Amino acid sequence: MAFDVARIRGLFPALGDGWVHLDSPAGMQVPEQVATAVSTALRAPVSGPGGVFPASQRAEAIVDAARRAVADLVGCDPAGVVLGPNNAVLLARLAEALGDGWLIGDEIVLSRLDHQANTAPWLRVAQRAGATVRWAEIDIETCELPAWQYENLVSHRTKVVAVTAASGAVGTRPDLNKIADVAKANGACVVVDASSSAPFVPLDIHAIGADVVTVSASAWGGPAVAALAFADPAMLDRLPASSLDPRAHGPERLELGPHAYPLLAGLVASVDYLAMLDDAPTGTRRERLITSLSSAKSYQAGLLSRLIGDLRGQRHVMVIGDAMRRIPALAFTVTDMKAQDAVVRLAERGICAFADDVPSGVFATLGVGEVGGAVRVGLAHYTNAVEVDQLIEAIAALRT
Repeated sequence: MAFDVARIRGLFPALGDGWVHLDSPAGMQVPEQVATAVSTALRAPVSGPGGVFPASQRAEAIVDAARRAVADLVGCDPAGVVLGPNNAVLLARLAEALGDGWLIGDEIVLSRLDHQANTAPWLRVAQRAGATVRWAEIDIETCELPAWQYENLVSHRTKVVAVTAASGAVGTRPDLNKIADVAKANGACVVVDASSSAPFVPLDIHAIGADVVTVSASAWGGPAVAALAFADPAMLDRLPASSLDPRAHGPERLELGPHAYPLLAGLVASVDYLAMLDDAPTGTRRERLITSLSSAKSYQAGLLSRLIGDLRGQRHVMVIGDAMRRIPALAFTVTDMKAQDAVVRLAERGICAFADDVPSGVFATLGVGEVGGAVRVGLAHYTNAVEVDQLIEAIAALRT
């Protein structure tokens, strides 16, 4: 496999701004081919679907291509791909649809590791229905999400188990297979938020045991669009429809309003970009995606190991968590320094990083707000060893 980070960096015009972009948890920078695909679609005549003229047929072709691109990414049938503006909106529609008919005494299982986008919709629906919410807790030392606890959390009353494939805050990747096995044994629907893991880990919706997987294209340098992927497309026809079109069927049942066709064209280009991270693989796009993402995963694992090793050697820094399986995202605290002050100091050295000082999500469970918050960084496909060294040096300078 050939992962050439110099070649990858050449695909990103934004990297010419001189900053070290370690802000990938908020979304990677946009490759040139994605920007070109969006601008080209904006210039072309595109109309609404359903017509017999070229502009309408072009719209239908873009939507079809977007469904097939997401299907290749997650390993599902294109007929099971729902497209929408972002994860929060799509998960809210899914929660409303699945929660229709829930009764008092029904249960759902959520995780403290998850982003609010994959907890808030379920909490709203559960509260309205009077359903019971059970929480899977994290190990505060390692930030692991122990799978064994699901044996006690999931029961025959459980309707949904919602869990993240990876935390964009601390990097943890839970054991989805074990969690899904317990859920399936009790007849629960498994919803996996793969937004943070999709840019770094090959996905297979059937292998992880998920019924529904959600991904966001902005996470890997695509436009601001997202998708729900269903392992069984027939499940869509059993859900209440969100669409305003009474004739809607399949994925269209959960799609509301017209699509942003130029952005969907960019989604296709962004999946094609993921498939060529490694310049050696051949075969179908699905096969190239698996090879390329595996190659990128190996490259970034080396950088991440180096970064974590150096940070743990700095006495004024505490790296949060120590998960065995993870994506290249991490958080840390600095002794006697608020996170917001730390990111200002890093910005003075040209490094993009975030400060999380509001108690929410996984950081609320860990109580990092009590020590001034956590600094959050993430590696991207275009991150190189020089940039990691710059971050290490800049963090070392925070003790002065």
